[in-house]
Amino acid sequence: MSCERLDDEDPLQAIPFFHGATADEAWVGAVRAVTGSLGEPIEGRGGATKEILHSTMRITDPTQRWVFSRCPAINPAFAIAEAFWILGGRDDARFVNFWNPALPRFAGHGARYDGAYGKRLRSVFGRDQIELAIDSLAGNPSSRQVVLQIWDPRVDLSDDRGRPPSPDVPCNVCSILKVRSGRLEWLQVLRSNDVFRGTPYNVVQFTILQEYIAGCLGLELGSFVLVADSLHAYEADMEKYRVGECPHPRSECRIALPRASAKAALGKCIGFLEELSSEALVEARFAEIVRAEGLPSGHADMVRIAAADSARRRGWEALSKSASDSCRDPALRVIWAQWVLDRTSAPSSMPRKVG
Repeated sequence: MSCERLDDEDPLQAIPFFHGATADEAWVGAVRAVTGSLGEPIEGRGGATKEILHSTMRITDPTQRWVFSRCPAINPAFAIAEAFWILGGRDDARFVNFWNPALPRFAGHGARYDGAYGKRLRSVFGRDQIELAIDSLAGNPSSRQVVLQIWDPRVDLSDDRGRPPSPDVPCNVCSILKVRSGRLEWLQVLRSNDVFRGTPYNVVQFTILQEYIAGCLGLELGSFVLVADSLHAYEADMEKYRVGECPHPRSECRIALPRASAKAALGKCIGFLEELSSEALVEARFAEIVRAEGLPSGHADMVRIAAADSARRRGWEALSKSASDSCRDPALRVIWAQWVLDRTSAPSSMPRKVG
């Protein structure tokens, strides 16, 4: 993990640069910078904030997408469900709210989320941008013109009094894709990024999309680079969240597949996740889903962690444990166990505050 400035002679004009082989390494550097001397106090819409204006985070191995060091831990089941919700091109609130019932407090109480990334990528602009990007890079791997657009100025810009049009204005603006040396390089641009609440989930979402597209193209993964115009932390969250000394095993979970197989696995995963979020789910069907028959191992492990959370929310404690135990990926098992533990731990057991 490292934090550097790109211009040592003029630090006031330099862009802070956080990098690591893993998401966890890069994130720890970003948190320490935001909450430390590089963070400038400003007033945000949610209260007092510390902010770094313009920053870059680089992860050299995007398969190592999990931030283990945030305490309390992130919920990997929600991260997985949201990533597949995005890949599926959806904007329905019911599905994603099942995995995060607190989401309406931040994004609105409607039946659909106005800024849903998947809907923007798959259909809002009249084209399926994900499929077009795959076609374009397959036809011309050296292209410098492949951009996935999320921000829509027709509906996302504030009015003449600075009032947002919706509680759910997209933080992610666009993704820029390049193929270099047989690898899919990814640049993610955000107008605003909450280092505690947003960054760990954004990395999961868009590295999964990166891996999905790379598999469809038969490419290896290049770096994942996240550029945040405002990287920030609310002062209230600096009391709630901490950087902890946590185990961080290497993830062996992979979802890259050839295009036809990737589409089939995606459809099956979304179907399973839909059932896991349904009020009609019964224990017998739950057990069948956990077996994940017909799914590649990486997809199956993600479904099993989501299943563990689905069972937990229903009070099926034994089934929740059996689902998480059936997950073979050590990283997913560890971060799930940490999230469950943090939900029952007293605040005094948390690691010390950053900075």
